[in-house]
Amino acid sequence: MHYDQAEYDLRCEWGLAGVQVLAPNNDVLVVVDVLVFSTAVDIAVAHGAAVLPYRWRDSSAAAFAKSKGALVASPRSAGGYSLSPPSLQSIPAGAAATFTACLRNCRAVAAHARARGSRIAVIPAGEQWGDGALRPAIEDPISAGAGLASFPGRPSPEAQTAVAAFGRFQHNLHDALVRGTSGKELVGRGFACDVEAGAAMTA
Repeated sequence: MHYDQAEYDLRCEWGLAGVQVLAPNNDVLVVVDVLVFSTAVDIAVAHGAAVLPYRWRDSSAAAFAKSKGALVASPRSAGGYSLSPPSLQSIPAGAAATFTACLRNCRAVAAHARARGSRIAVIPAGEQWGDGALRPAIEDPISAGAGLASFPGRPSPEAQTAVAAFGRFQHNLHDALVRGTSGKELVGRGFACDVEAGAAMTA
């Protein structure tokens, strides 16, 4: 298939369609959604929590959480645990593992991914337009590139583009994220702290 980037070790493609195309022919699949899911997951897992993604935002989410003995993430404005990364800083200890990457954990994810195989697919999740269509968001390929830059192997042109995006902005990540559409949206809604957390790259 023309779209599977099978001739390369390191692959990169956008969103759900990218997952569907690349997942069958890879050892590792890494999803990147920097503002804010991946960053929130990194903070939660670092504090010992488990994160169970759930697709639908309806009453079935509460039933799913109850069946797993879990809590549903609150809206940011409601307090409690939400997808706002700072809300998870005080999460109680537990045990969990997950495989999603952000700037905070991209090097650690890359190390774990290398141990699992040489065929790596990294998926910038992007955002959505009002009609549900994919809106590519600059923070996700930047973070995808940060992880891909750590992998050995032959990168596809798509993966090289993500690495180049990271290279362009790596010395001023906060400025890039806060000026991008997603960052401006979060700042405008009063969640500048989410952008701060998302732009923090560990050494």
